[in-house]
Amino acid sequence: MQSYTRTVAGSGREVVKRREAERDGLPPGHRRLTSPYDTDARRSVKGDLWRNGFKIHISETCQSPEPAPAGTTAGPGPGGHSRAPRPNLVTNVTTTDATVPDNAMLDPIHQALQRRGLLPGEHYLDSGYASAELIVGSLKRFGIALITPMLRDLSRQARANEGFAVHDFRIDWQGRQAVCPAGKTSTTWSPCLQAGVAKTVVTFSPRTCGPCPQRPQCTTSKLQRRQLTLQPQEMHEALRDARARQETEEWKHKYALRAGVEGTIHQATAVTGIRRARYHGLRKTHLDHIYSAVALNLIRLDAWWHGHPLDRTRTSHLARLELALAA
Repeated sequence: MQSYTRTVAGSGREVVKRREAERDGLPPGHRRLTSPYDTDARRSVKGDLWRNGFKIHISETCQSPEPAPAGTTAGPGPGGHSRAPRPNLVTNVTTTDATVPDNAMLDPIHQALQRRGLLPGEHYLDSGYASAELIVGSLKRFGIALITPMLRDLSRQARANEGFAVHDFRIDWQGRQAVCPAGKTSTTWSPCLQAGVAKTVVTFSPRTCGPCPQRPQCTTSKLQRRQLTLQPQEMHEALRDARARQETEEWKHKYALRAGVEGTIHQATAVTGIRRARYHGLRKTHLDHIYSAVALNLIRLDAWWHGHPLDRTRTSHLARLELALAA
């Protein structure tokens, strides 16, 4: 039924044709089968990368290494005592089909960590998991501060880095109005729902914007007026503060800690082969991912207990060639 249509011709003969998206319609991606062997598998696209199957979300502990006291070594000491940084251990693995967006899984991940008493104080994430709503909600419900780069303002003014973007306007939430950089006040404040999300549309009058000498920097609307779409106050301010904070060197230095999870993904791929599912079905694949995470934890603990480095140094092909030529 997904791939073909059946019709009966005037002669009474059944005709089977390949289903075309424009003519016959196709089911949405999250319901579309991609394999006759695994009815749980789905296909998704990210950039030019096609995935067919499932998606894994890995959470692990992370911490900055503590400097060893003067006169001591960084390796494990007698009795198992150590000043070396403890290994990052995988604390949660979540498996979904490939069509589920990352931000839809943040709350389930936090709930799973909460059930086991493993909630972090700070959660380092890539931008795919973040939104203003999740920043506010995670702090309220779980007490977790999200350390994640927020997507930039995509308005024309912000993208061009000239003119007046939303953050350049002063919002008076109590007075229900906005003040533009030229000092003019909005005329309407209209709460509404957009795609089921609460927003507020703020509009300036054409009488105010029309004769303004800074209008070309502000809006190119044919109606000669500026209009803003705002999220609720708490989310608007959280988004504004997060975008400002991520431009600082302190934040960039702090966020560098998240790079460790890329090494975990590489290790899981190279050592346990999680890129290729060994089983059919979401539940069995998730169990396979759990076994892979347990294997990584055991490998890391064994290396730490025996004083082996937690990472492997790698020499590129070019560097090896240079060393060979020098010898």
